Amino acid sequence: MSRPTGRPAADVAAPALALRAPAPGWAIEADVVVVGSGVAGLTVALRCAAAGAKVTVVTKARLDDGSTRWAQGGIAAALGEGDTPEQHLDDTLVAGAGLCDERAVRTLVTEGPDAVRRLITTGARFDADDDTGEILLTREGGHHRRRIAHAGGDATGAEISRALVEAVRAAGIDTVENALVLDLLKDGSGRAAGVTLHVMGEGRRDGVGAVRADAVVLATGGMGQIFSATTNPAVSTGDGVALALRAGAEVSDLEFVQFHPTVLWLGPEAEGQQPLVSEAVRGEGAYLVDADGVRFMRGQHELAELAPRDIVAKGIMRRMRERGAEHMYLDARHFGARMWERRFPTILAACRAHGIDPVTEPIPVAPAAHYASGGVRTDLRGRTTVPGLYACGEVACTGVHGANRLASNSLLEGLVFAERIADDIAGRSAEDLADDIAAGGAEGIAGRGPEHIAAGPRPAGTAAPARPAPDAGGPPLLASESRYEIQHIMTHGAGVLRSAESLARAADRLDRVHDDAAEELRRDGKTAEPGVETWEATNLHLVARVLVAAALRREETRGCHWREDRPERDDAAWRRHLLVTLRPDGALDVRATDSEAFPPPITPRTETESRP
Repeated sequence: MSRPTGRPAADVAAPALALRAPAPGWAIEADVVVVGSGVAGLTVALRCAAAGAKVTVVTKARLDDGSTRWAQGGIAAALGEGDTPEQHLDDTLVAGAGLCDERAVRTLVTEGPDAVRRLITTGARFDADDDTGEILLTREGGHHRRRIAHAGGDATGAEISRALVEAVRAAGIDTVENALVLDLLKDGSGRAAGVTLHVMGEGRRDGVGAVRADAVVLATGGMGQIFSATTNPAVSTGDGVALALRAGAEVSDLEFVQFHPTVLWLGPEAEGQQPLVSEAVRGEGAYLVDADGVRFMRGQHELAELAPRDIVAKGIMRRMRERGAEHMYLDARHFGARMWERRFPTILAACRAHGIDPVTEPIPVAPAAHYASGGVRTDLRGRTTVPGLYACGEVACTGVHGANRLASNSLLEGLVFAERIADDIAGRSAEDLADDIAAGGAEGIAGRGPEHIAAGPRPAGTAAPARPAPDAGGPPLLASESRYEIQHIMTHGAGVLRSAESLARAADRLDRVHDDAAEELRRDGKTAEPGVETWEATNLHLVARVLVAAALRREETRGCHWREDRPERDDAAWRRHLLVTLRPDGALDVRATDSEAFPPPITPRTETESRP
């Protein structure tokens, strides 16, 4: 990837609303910087490296410690006999409650099967029939066919992560672990030119630094830590969405947070990451029951326990309210010990660690925050509204999920759109890249030089790569303890059940959290000390503001957005998306699209333009 020299490298800056942080003390040069190390981020890195790019992967924890490794159920694709992409498309559109972008869904389901096969050639091993060697498939909620490939019984994400991490290490791709990304750097034309980041701990690189790159790919995962109880790991604090907002990018559909129906209930005071009881348990025949053993999902949907997640979560919440209960039960005692041990060893161990034996007793479950269907808005090549900035995986809003994600489409979305991003950056076809990988494997990837890349995404004559930005002196940072206040506000005001009253109260309390910090800065010139905990709290606060603003604006119930005061779906007024941007003064700009279709992002090239 050749670097243009149209402007001096100093013509670069972080956004005016950047997090307060020390000036970067070191810098790395790359063609592409990928932020995140789940299935989406590592797939982008491998395919860009296969095309000859110099890639740096930045990850908040260890390389194998992202959200992907926690995925239990599997990856959905039309791989089974009699199944078709069209059937997968239909199930996805139904689950998305009228807000899916059909072009994005069609891209997902048609390119998905081959993307899974390429993942297998990378080294991922899925559970297969001992006699035929064919991949074993199961069902999950919203699917009318068995199309979920799984690994290690209920450890699919861990296996995918293992395979991709090994491939990245074998390829010699540069990685920066234990690093929190701070803000986007832009050149004088407003194009992405790298990121600033903080490496936690001492080592070859530590403290605040910068990665200067022609393309920036956000694959930072979710924002589940915005709520008190979630299935997300502690690192899921919405950092990618917050960075994109501060950089001027549009985000969309943030009101659609999926609450997983069956999370192990650990008591009313339980906080932080909670153990997930995969939908695949219901796919294999487990029942949802109340304390009297009544299967309450019967009659609520044709698929009963296997209805889309928003319907099951609402069914559980309604039954809890009717019975004055804090949880319901998942009954899979009929599986027997052998099936539990072979098919769901991870879930079995987690339950037993908390004193519950699913072999002999029902599992107490309740909904908890699980997946963000919305995020940084992209087109079908993963391009955001900021040139040179891409997003994929849970941090992105591709239009695939609509108002409610279909089970096990998340890993597939990360895989498919990561490949599309890499192809767009490299300017090469998917077939060319697949041939490169098949011919050379990880060793072949490592040996290729930049001459193998076509002209990259930066137009000729624009600014050169970034230099580190100076000290930021923007809005106040929030104290670390604000994190828990934000989580409490969001859980009680914008959780599974919402209303105009609860959301307005949440918005007011979030404003007070910020106003108190701003007043202290104005009065005393003091703000919270820059550091990981204060940066995370500040990111969570920004993402919470956007979610609440969108949830207040959407005056209907749709998918996983449940307004008690507006219980009906309103297609005439609300079959459209809400787009949110952050103004230079820190205020939010919320506007609705004209229909369920996304307008094209403002990017250097449109979807129909020729490739370099």
